[in-house]
Amino acid sequence: MVLSGNLNKMAVQLSDTVCYTIHLNHNSILLNEYLGKQIKIVYAGEINCIKCGRKTSKSFSQGYCYPCFTTAPETEECVLRPELCRAHEGIARDMEFAKSHCLIDHYVYLALTSAIKVGVTRNTQVPTRWIDQGATQAIFLAKTPNRNLAGQIEVALKDFLPDKTNWRNMLTGNITDNRSLEEVKTLVAEKLNSDFARYLSDDNTITKIRYPLLDTPQKVKSLNFDKDQVVEGILTGIKGQYLILDNTNVINIRKFGGYMVELDVF
Repeated sequence: MVLSGNLNKMAVQLSDTVCYTIHLNHNSILLNEYLGKQIKIVYAGEINCIKCGRKTSKSFSQGYCYPCFTTAPETEECVLRPELCRAHEGIARDMEFAKSHCLIDHYVYLALTSAIKVGVTRNTQVPTRWIDQGATQAIFLAKTPNRNLAGQIEVALKDFLPDKTNWRNMLTGNITDNRSLEEVKTLVAEKLNSDFARYLSDDNTITKIRYPLLDTPQKVKSLNFDKDQVVEGILTGIKGQYLILDNTNVINIRKFGGYMVELDVF
């Protein structure tokens, strides 16, 4: 089967094992069905903005042309730094977008990726956000009515927990924190002042996530369409937004949003 089109991040669905679907224009394929089989992705040398579709020589923020990168609400500064969100003050690139993305319930969560990390996501992105980060477990820490408050709580905890994932350790299963999520939730909850503590969640449910993996890589080598026009090998796993080929080579599909490719699965 051969499909062609512009890449975007893989769609995910939480089940006993995460289901991954890759969409290329009007076609899609459930990648789980090709675990253990040969796949080949050829970059055609063209990039189209995932927002406006225009041809661009360089992709910004995982798929945008430069004009969209500087004006689109999807690339506003608070996407990466939620504490900078000002939508609650009526300030945003697009207030209609902000109403459905920033001025809604957000969760501050703890997730086990390469270690136990703190993160923020809007309620509509649970559990997608956790899966995209390659988390194997996650728990709610707090629930806030907007993005800014969730970001402030995250910042308050950065002295005690990382907010980034070491992607190599995540893919190889090298976990550097052996504490339980419940234990860490109790510890960090005590660090919050009264203004933030009132948003703490009493939901201690732990979401466990399994990924389609034939084996866990011992080491990984990152591939890059800007250097590797052809990416091919046996699909031995998928985790986060990474395809794992031959249990060694990995490529972050989300990073190359807008890249025109041809996908061949055997």
